[in-house]
Amino acid sequence: MVNHFRFPVPFRHDHPPVRNVNEMVEERLTLGQRASDRVATVVGSWPFIIVQSVLLMAWAAVNVTAWVRHWDPYPFILMNLFLSLQAAYTAPVIMMSQNRQAMQDRIEAHNDFLINQKAEEEIRAILEHLAAQDEALIHLHETIASLREPVTDPRPTVQGG
Repeated sequence: MVNHFRFPVPFRHDHPPVRNVNEMVEERLTLGQRASDRVATVVGSWPFIIVQSVLLMAWAAVNVTAWVRHWDPYPFILMNLFLSLQAAYTAPVIMMSQNRQAMQDRIEAHNDFLINQKAEEEIRAILEHLAAQDEALIHLHETIASLREPVTDPRPTVQGG
C-alpha cells in the first residue's frame, strides 16, 4: 500500500522588497516643504518660546524704563504689529508642514495595509502547509500502527489456582 502525500506548492514571494516610507517621502521633498518643516520644528520648540519671551520682555522693559529713546511707547503698537506679522506668516507655513505630514501618514497607512496583506497571504500558506503535514503525520502514524504485530507474552499462563 503506497500512498503519495499531497503537499501544497511552495509559496512564492512575488512582491517588491519593503521600503522605508520615511526615506521615500524624504527623497521627494521640495525646498518649500523642507522649509515649512524646519519652520514648524523651530517655532514649535521650547528654545524659540524662551528666546521670544526674553526678547518681548526686554522690548517692554526698555520702552517702559526709558533706558533708551522710546521707539515703541506703551501699549507697544509696533511690537503688536511684529507679533501679528509673525503669526500671519508662521501659521500658514505650519499648516503646510501639517498637510505634508498628513500626506505622509496616508502613505504610511497604505504601506502598512499592503504589508498586512502580504503577511496574511504568507500566514495562509504556512497554515495550509501545516495542515498538509498534519495529514501526512496522521497517515504515517496509522501506517506504522497497522504494521505492528500484536504483542504476545511468551510466558505460559497458569490455569487455576
